[in-house]
Amino acid sequence: MEEFEAWEDLSNIPADPPEMRELCDNCGRPAVVCWCSALPPQRLNPRSNIILLQHPAEEKRCLRTAPMLQLGLAENKCLIFKGKRFPQPRHVNLENILIQPSTILLYPSKTAIDIKELESEFTSYNLILIDGTWPQAKAIYSSSPILHKLKQVKLITTSTSNYIIRTQPTEGCLSTLETAAEALSQLECDPIYRDQLIEPLHMLCKFQLDNGAVTHQSKEFLLKTKTYPKLIGKRLSKLLKNTNEYIMD
Repeated sequence: MEEFEAWEDLSNIPADPPEMRELCDNCGRPAVVCWCSALPPQRLNPRSNIILLQHPAEEKRCLRTAPMLQLGLAENKCLIFKGKRFPQPRHVNLENILIQPSTILLYPSKTAIDIKELESEFTSYNLILIDGTWPQAKAIYSSSPILHKLKQVKLITTSTSNYIIRTQPTEGCLSTLETAAEALSQLECDPIYRDQLIEPLHMLCKFQLDNGAVTHQSKEFLLKTKTYPKLIGKRLSKLLKNTNEYIMD
């Protein structure tokens, strides 16, 4: 009898797949959580270009900021290349970009200079950003020798991240979108990039918080206040120390 009832229950399962949520044609997100209405009224067209070297794991995150950057800037002003080392044969034209004298890498190394201190040698730059977690960014840098040859710059800012639904390593860490927006504002001497590009991020965070998400503090803050929920290992301790050294340099 029980077996019969089980088969009867199975027979009542609809054969058709469940109805999919309507997706936005622009950003690809479900229409109910689309942030396209917060994009700049007109796609911004800076003189400089943003080149993202994106770790493959970053593409799988549902709350990414790189698409906001790409859709907020004019077409081909933000190029995304995916991989764990660069360049590779499938990265069309990337090597040519990397060898240009106007190409700079935003990476907080010991030799990096403040982006504001760049000499006005060029009217525009190719600004390279590594898109991934700190360990992923360091791994990409280590495995891509061509990046070591680039002039390296860093951001000096007192801003804290507006990406409050994701845990940052330290208080000074910014999302990819925020980093690019701040860098463009400094390179172009125009606050419009800082003001308009991050509006979709505000909208995303507000929706998530309104629907049960909680505000995240940085790991650095949680450790300082002794509220970090897990035991800290040697790897995380070293990472936080190195990150702080990069930011303070």
